[in-house]
Amino acid sequence: MSDYSTIRVQEAAPGVVLVTLNRPEAANALSTAMGRDLLDLWTRLAADASVRAAVLTGEGRFFCAGADLKERDGMTDEAWADQHRLFEDMIRAQLACPFPVLAAVNGAAMGGGAEMALACDFAWAGESARMGLPEAGLGIIPGLGGTQLLTRAVGERRASEMLMSGLPVDAAEALSIGLVNAVRPNESLVADLVARAVLIASKAPLSIRAVKAVVRTGAVLPLAEAMDLELSEYNRLFTTEDRREGVAAFNQKRPAVFRGV
Repeated sequence: MSDYSTIRVQEAAPGVVLVTLNRPEAANALSTAMGRDLLDLWTRLAADASVRAAVLTGEGRFFCAGADLKERDGMTDEAWADQHRLFEDMIRAQLACPFPVLAAVNGAAMGGGAEMALACDFAWAGESARMGLPEAGLGIIPGLGGTQLLTRAVGERRASEMLMSGLPVDAAEALSIGLVNAVRPNESLVADLVARAVLIASKAPLSIRAVKAVVRTGAVLPLAEAMDLELSEYNRLFTTEDRREGVAAFNQKRPAVFRGV
């Protein structure tokens, strides 16, 4: 992996990339440099067929405190707009990754940090995690998909309360409302989620990519259209070599060796 100044990238297991936001001295706040690093990383990983899953987390006690307000202090409107366009490209590059991106929310995920977690396919939280979108108290609203991704995750009424009040939820409440899938001890969170990513990476990669595409796209389609979308992917997949390998491995009582073809 290339060297980055604000993130650390490791191969956690074959096909599984661990991405760590690495500005602990600034609560892993999203700076212009981090936006550039993440845009480059997600673009590179999306083009790499060997990547089957990624886990996103933060170094230290924070996942990501949101946009770096110290960097933004005194910014001109033009500079603010330029920076935000970079962040928009960054989040769209993350969303465009064809493989699963999973969030290990190890601490506070606020504002843009919460939006990065929401842009993942699912999230697990550490026991000390908090998630919130406080932008209304700063005279703005979330601008990286937060209003829409939060509403899809927890429903309109809960999303409205979180967005209007700006108050964060703790890990237990995040679990109860469907904002995260699981809560784990802080010390084992990343390892536990990497293990889940390894399990996902062991499945047929074409199937996993199809699941991601169908779930994301189908969620906003009428049911009949969504089912047609699902069927088109099913019909494409059953002719693949991986489908033949999967059935053969099942009958031969051995692990399948999927090649993505």
